Amino acid sequence: MSQAYQIVVCGSIVPDPLQTLEPITGPVGPALKNEAMLPSVLDPWAGHALFEAANLAKNHPGSKVYLVSLAPKAKLQQVMMTLAQKVPFELVALDGSASGFTDSAETAALLADAISAIPGLDKNRLLLFGGWESASRCSGSTLAMVGEKLGITDQFQGVDEIAVQPDGSFQVLERIEGGRHQTSVCAGAPAVLGWATGNLPEPKNNPQVGMMNMRAVMPALQKAKPVKAGAEGLAFAKVALPNQVRETRIVKDATPDAIAQEIIEWIKK
Repeated sequence: MSQAYQIVVCGSIVPDPLQTLEPITGPVGPALKNEAMLPSVLDPWAGHALFEAANLAKNHPGSKVYLVSLAPKAKLQQVMMTLAQKVPFELVALDGSASGFTDSAETAALLADAISAIPGLDKNRLLLFGGWESASRCSGSTLAMVGEKLGITDQFQGVDEIAVQPDGSFQVLERIEGGRHQTSVCAGAPAVLGWATGNLPEPKNNPQVGMMNMRAVMPALQKAKPVKAGAEGLAFAKVALPNQVRETRIVKDATPDAIAQEIIEWIKK
């Protein structure tokens, strides 16, 4: 008998990676220059998690996907206009800062409270998905803390694949050091899975899915609970772009082996 899951995906929005991001010190702490004007997209790591969740739900009738997002309501609405056409989901929105300078523990507490408040949530069927890391926070800690606050101790990070077995258990393919994978078996839900890139391409836009999603997305945004997620109490000594180093030499008639050896020596320095 097929197992029906409640799959909760944690995912926020980040500035479009094609934009130039310049850190500055604002009135309340570190920020990005002209952050309010930067176009936003769904965090790519969370995007992989959402597409994998939708695929799992499609293959297990009765399953449902929730997207829980902490972000400024106006910017989240812009991203939803595109994202809603990709896969079916129900949005749970929190209206607050999506800055990369917010504290992971504070963010995790807000997300865990929002997930616990989902009507009809059954933790015995709960799979908590999200990005292994984040394109903004990049700490790799928020999802793990959300799981701990929800009492979920079976956690897998760097996941590329999940395969549900006939007995309800599932096999998880995790990335480990040295470019290898580790295969684990979990008895069943609840579990936390922090996704790497997975195996699925980005779904094509489907206007019908978009219309179905937007009927629920707009009311969800309108009743989004305002929350305070910032970096209050944290002190940053300095925020700056990494230094750019460029050393160029023009050399004629160098062999590939000589070029490779020179690169090796430069890296060793």
